[in-house]
Amino acid sequence: MAKVVADISMSLDGFVTGPDPSPRQGLGRGGAGLHTWAFEQDSTDRAVLAEAVDATGVVIMGRRLFDVVDGPGGWTDEVGYGARLAGQQPVLVVTREPPEKVRLAERFTFVVDGIRSAVAKAVAMAEDRDVVIMGGGQTVRRAIEAGVVDELRLHLSPVLLGSGTPLFDGAAPRTLRQIHVRPSGHATHLTYRVD
Repeated sequence: MAKVVADISMSLDGFVTGPDPSPRQGLGRGGAGLHTWAFEQDSTDRAVLAEAVDATGVVIMGRRLFDVVDGPGGWTDEVGYGARLAGQQPVLVVTREPPEKVRLAERFTFVVDGIRSAVAKAVAMAEDRDVVIMGGGQTVRRAIEAGVVDELRLHLSPVLLGSGTPLFDGAAPRTLRQIHVRPSGHATHLTYRVD
């Protein structure tokens, strides 16, 4: 059965974007440093990224992140899910209202009945591969709160953003079980079991 993994990069002060994120500047002001690990040539980072992309069967994202990746500066044939690995996994977008026009239409399916439904659909599609909820922060937080996440993978980037989109703002208290830590020169890759 598919494992459901929430996977997101975060600053040391708990933000998944810098201030003022928008479709043109998806990571907000100063947020590019959150994903340095995914684009640099560090062997540990490359291995973490390649292993994750290879294990992924289906990707889930929220509408705000979709607007960034489908925008003019978003995903291309060279850069997509998995950064430069540009994985071609199907993507389910959780939204109340699908857009009228989609640049990368063949890669996206819109789910209008919530995160639980998106996860159930993704698990059925993924067979024995991982379902990865890649963001944004609100979608990851909602999935954890809905109890549909098996693992949380945080890529803790050595940046302080001061403000932006917090990952855990308003989250219910809970204890996670740390199961893996992998440091690199650009991030500390942390994996937690969500019980």
